[in-house]
Amino acid sequence: MKRILVTGGAGFIGSHLCKRLLCEGHEVICLDNYFTGSKSNIIQLLDHPYFELVRHDVTEPYYAEVDEIYNLACPASPVHYQYNPIKTMKTSVIGAINMLGLAKRVKAKILQASTSEVYGDPIVHPQTESYWGNVNPIGPRSCYDEGKRCAETLFVDYHRQNHVAIKIARIFNTYGPHMHPQDGRVVSNFIVQALKGEAITIFGDGTQTRSFQYVDDLIEGLIRLMASDVSFTGPVNIGNAQEFTMIELAETILSITGSTSQIRFMPLPQDDPKQRQPDVSLAYANLNNWKAQIDLETGLYNTIGYFNELLK
Repeated sequence: MKRILVTGGAGFIGSHLCKRLLCEGHEVICLDNYFTGSKSNIIQLLDHPYFELVRHDVTEPYYAEVDEIYNLACPASPVHYQYNPIKTMKTSVIGAINMLGLAKRVKAKILQASTSEVYGDPIVHPQTESYWGNVNPIGPRSCYDEGKRCAETLFVDYHRQNHVAIKIARIFNTYGPHMHPQDGRVVSNFIVQALKGEAITIFGDGTQTRSFQYVDDLIEGLIRLMASDVSFTGPVNIGNAQEFTMIELAETILSITGSTSQIRFMPLPQDDPKQRQPDVSLAYANLNNWKAQIDLETGLYNTIGYFNELLK
């Protein structure tokens, strides 16, 4: 049994990770300030004897004796991270400093949940970990993009200077149960609109692409990364290598839901990436042949079922 700290543990991804770690027999401390996380995501875990829920903001120091830290705390959807951009940057940067300081003190292994947004609007396709990205440092998305890039720098420097055992995962678009219905991300937007019979709003002409991975595949990748050889620090892409246009996503959701919603096109937001597809060969080579296993239709079916119950 390990004692594991999960920051952002009541969020979409964090709640799934907490459940998986408990199922594997570990003790879990879930840290969250509920800015975007929700107690409802982890309500079924509260009675577990090895689960501890702590309301705490990672911009303030936290002290605990732990073996591993998964640093997931940060709003991840544009609606939420642009609501308070300074707070978003503080969460990424000061939160990383505080968690790295804790990892240094207690000699814990620490994993940073970074993002494909570090690649910005990429001019290299698909994106490999060696690509430095094409990011606007002063745009409306910069608080998140540059905050995560700075956090990666901090992690690598703590590793070089203080020999902290680090792992960096660059997470690509992920979806599944526990997503917030108003988080503004494309999968949840389309599903909620389809279930309510509202127009499906596609920004741009719908030909821009994303690579969608189901949350279970991501959790498996994160756990394998944490357990990987200490010499492998990343960054490593964790995502589905299949690429879909926004129109393809919308049509698949309309087909599964049987919705009569119409598609409506809206102007593309500033700095919105035109293409996003991970090269996952590094993950496959270093994480016991990891790759996404759950196809889009299966994952959407599960996610639509979750939202259908939520919206009743």
